[in-house]
Amino acid sequence: MSETQTVSQNNMQRMQALGADWWNDSCDINELSDAVSMGAVGATSNPVIVAAAVKSDSKRWIPVLKDLINDNPTDSEEDIAWKLIERVGTDASKILLPVYEETKGVKGHLCLQVNPKYYRNAERMLEHGKELASLAPNIAIKAPATKAGLDAIEGMTAAGVRVNVTVSFSVAQAIAAEEAIDRGLQRAADPDSIHPYITIMVGRVDDQLKRSYAAGGIDADKDALEWAGVAVFKHAAEIFRDRGYKGTLLAAAYRNQIQWSEIISPDVLQSIPYGWWKQYNDADINPRLSLEEPMDEAIMGELMKFDDFKQAYNEDGMTHDEFVRYGASINTINQFIEGYEGLLKDIRGLMLV
Repeated sequence: MSETQTVSQNNMQRMQALGADWWNDSCDINELSDAVSMGAVGATSNPVIVAAAVKSDSKRWIPVLKDLINDNPTDSEEDIAWKLIERVGTDASKILLPVYEETKGVKGHLCLQVNPKYYRNAERMLEHGKELASLAPNIAIKAPATKAGLDAIEGMTAAGVRVNVTVSFSVAQAIAAEEAIDRGLQRAADPDSIHPYITIMVGRVDDQLKRSYAAGGIDADKDALEWAGVAVFKHAAEIFRDRGYKGTLLAAAYRNQIQWSEIISPDVLQSIPYGWWKQYNDADINPRLSLEEPMDEAIMGELMKFDDFKQAYNEDGMTHDEFVRYGASINTINQFIEGYEGLLKDIRGLMLV
């Protein structure tokens, strides 16, 4: 145990004592309040997360939703959905506002995601992102690391909008996102005030390799697949550190404990779902600065048997046009849109009562 850590601290507090911050991967009011009390300095959301937050806290949100429906009698379910998303996000942003103010805007951000159906349309993502960013001073906007999404990211950054690049699974996407952000910063009126984030969805990298493994034809150690996202994240972090990139890498989409314990560093962020960080708090592990520790060569050998991993790991693993066709991208975009359409269906059900 380091000099800055104490026996009375939990694991998330011990991690922060090492200089490593974390976010709650949900805008659920109850979860976020608990997370902030434990030291979380940010949070993220998307329409699917908002739908889950409404269902888990229906006594709070269903009356709000019904009022929105009654007060806007000509609105479509999509119009109501975004009024609801904006309300949930705005309320969540207030919980983080003290952190934002205390750190002079460096921390305390709440992420809202543009409509997932816009993933092919840079102009619509840009306009929607600017609209969402106007809701509160500590909003960051999530847009996908597709070719069109990166164009929107550049435009948002140029307009002074804080961004968090999502639907991102690879070193190539992380670098492309940084380059888009850098171009935007060159046009921004106050570039020093913008703190951009670039997500790598580490668990979804693992998911992609597991799908390939399940399809058959690859003789590999299945246990090694639990390290795929960690390996990609470590490699991206090394490149970002060596090149002095401004964007902060952020890990998300957790599936196991090593995706927390093996990438701890003051240089990156972790956006951890409520249930996972609760588990990590109780884990019999002493947090350490682990991000710069090299990957095990035997595990890397197993992972390199997968073309999907090479695409995610190698700096030139994918072109910009290929980002949207990567297996994890297809799977995630479909899940996001299906979850969004599920929210619309639920709202329509209340409208027709």
